[in-house]
Amino acid sequence: MDLASRLNVTLLGPADANPIVFVHGFGCGQQMWRHVAPAFEIDHRVVLFDLPGSGDSDLSMYTAERYTNLEAYRDDVVALLRELDLSDVVLVGHSVSAMIGVLVANAAPELVGQLVLVAPSARYLDDDEYVGGFAESDIEELLDLMSRNHLGWQDPLAGLVAGAAQPEVKQELEDSFCRTRPDIAAQFAAVTFRGDNRTDLADVHVPTLILQSSDDAIAPLTAGEFVHDHTDGSVLTVIDTHGHCPHLSAPGRTIEAIRTFVTAR
Repeated sequence: MDLASRLNVTLLGPADANPIVFVHGFGCGQQMWRHVAPAFEIDHRVVLFDLPGSGDSDLSMYTAERYTNLEAYRDDVVALLRELDLSDVVLVGHSVSAMIGVLVANAAPELVGQLVLVAPSARYLDDDEYVGGFAESDIEELLDLMSRNHLGWQDPLAGLVAGAAQPEVKQELEDSFCRTRPDIAAQFAAVTFRGDNRTDLADVHVPTLILQSSDDAIAPLTAGEFVHDHTDGSVLTVIDTHGHCPHLSAPGRTIEAIRTFVTAR
């Protein structure tokens, strides 16, 4: 089975148009982009897929030994873009996949023309003067809960991610978390929340949009500002919305921000 099939790739829009690739965040799948991606079908080749271990991907390709860091996911995205014969793509990554996008652009710059980082954080843990939003004890508590109670972590985490967004956003996130295999969710959470990609930002040399929610408990404005300050030539756009998923809570403004950035090239 080819990689596109294993990652449940969806291709929309004209085959010869400039490609825009949407990559979902932790515990989610490509359906999270359903309010945003269709707006780009007219003039882009829209590419959606599920990360290994997520959504409707082929779970047999996920092994705990391989997916111990974001570089493994990076390699899969690079391989997928090459398999689909795509280059100069607009790579849109949400949350942890914003950093996966950074790693892809750094490892294979010929494949990425623009980066859109939605609610990014280069490090979730506070570190001296750096404010990521979480203390070590916060992460330990979450990971311990995930290991002890496979059915008890989804509601509090969904509430934290959704923030004060519409109740249906929290419910969708909780449902999506519940569909993720517990062992995969626990490992991906550890990789996500313990990661540190701050030094990778200096190696980004493609036009980059940082798209931040004004009220986000997972990736506070300080995290977005850090990514902006350490990514050369980047643009920071703050959307007045609640929660960590502006593509769910404010899809219209998310579309507008991405389209403005992409067309300004």
